[in-house]
Amino acid sequence: MGKLENQWLSSPTRRTALRSLVTSFVAGTPLLRGQQDPFRDHSRVPAMRELVNAFDFEAVAFAKLPRDAYDYTALGVEDEFTLRRNRQAFEWVELIPQGIVDANSVVTATEVLGTPMAYPIMIAPTASHLSLHPDGEMGTHKGATAASNTPFIISNNASFPVDKIAKAATGPIWFQLYPKETLEDNQQLIDVAQDNGCKAIVLTYDGASGSSATGPRERALHDRHLESNRLEQDANSGGDKSRIAVETRRTRRPRKYGLTGSGVGLDWKWVDSVRAVTKVPFLTKGILTGEDAAACVEHGVNGIVVSNHGGRAMDYGPATLEVLAEVVDGTRGRIPVLVDGGFRRGTDVLKALALGAKAVCLGRVPRWGLAAYGPQGSQRILEIVQGELVMAMAATGRPTLASIDRTLVRTDF
Repeated sequence: MGKLENQWLSSPTRRTALRSLVTSFVAGTPLLRGQQDPFRDHSRVPAMRELVNAFDFEAVAFAKLPRDAYDYTALGVEDEFTLRRNRQAFEWVELIPQGIVDANSVVTATEVLGTPMAYPIMIAPTASHLSLHPDGEMGTHKGATAASNTPFIISNNASFPVDKIAKAATGPIWFQLYPKETLEDNQQLIDVAQDNGCKAIVLTYDGASGSSATGPRERALHDRHLESNRLEQDANSGGDKSRIAVETRRTRRPRKYGLTGSGVGLDWKWVDSVRAVTKVPFLTKGILTGEDAAACVEHGVNGIVVSNHGGRAMDYGPATLEVLAEVVDGTRGRIPVLVDGGFRRGTDVLKALALGAKAVCLGRVPRWGLAAYGPQGSQRILEIVQGELVMAMAATGRPTLASIDRTLVRTDF
């Protein structure tokens, strides 16, 4: 073939030339301003189909969100050691594939405390989704339902009322309870959650000094002059109406040692009284030791969430993956153990299952999806992690959840 023919074959067709011309004109229109990254205005926010893992969504969320809204999702407390350690811990766990196993059909369905799940994955409770997208928690719930009915734990500090979130989609919901000062206050929140279909109550104990208080979140302090309207947005949208009523009914006490959050001192007598007025399964979130896990079993708690609040409550604590096996052993198999903290990939989920978790809760991941692309983003990012879990189970020769045990992993902690 001659030079002229080669040149002709490699030259653009008329259709390609016209498409390029039209694209160049359209790219200059202000109608596409929404695609521009406000921090790097020469770049383009990619289409959702171009993203291949959960980390890709974080970059888009960063591009689209105001700085204070992004930082609220990303931050940890003080030096953010625990925040980093949650992720680093996954590097200390190796997967050891099984030998010759038929893994052509992978089964991931399970059930936790009466809640059926297509995958052992849930959405952890996180606050103020309205700062991420106008649909707020309703959008997250829609995305979770579309992603194989993924259960959604509604935060006690949600932007919208529980009833409004519950009506947005049909997937299973649980409710997170931050401790309030009186039994009446707690029962009011629990009754509202139960009346709106929440299948479990998750009491959060992710703090210090017998409370759910937290230390200083320094990223948020650096953003204090950015005129954040996150809390105002939540108030205007109704938030949890019963929560707002409870918190405005009485004056808040000054917090000791500069801590923020709930100032309620917790003991087992207090926990027993709240559990007694709960009709659905009752879990404690924030357990990090086998001793506390055994106490939960002794006091009739129905389940545990191993959590350090995503590194947002106390710094220089252990990663949740490090202590997971100890907590599981502390229950002696009598109650299910869930875990959160740094989970980003299907292999992360598989490692937790091997160490004894019944299911894994994702916190920041669905927030990135919602911020990046709305409810469809939450759906897609969950589907990516779900798909990665299936591939990891097949690759390691563990085709069912029952076949996953500690022989699958080798730990270095």
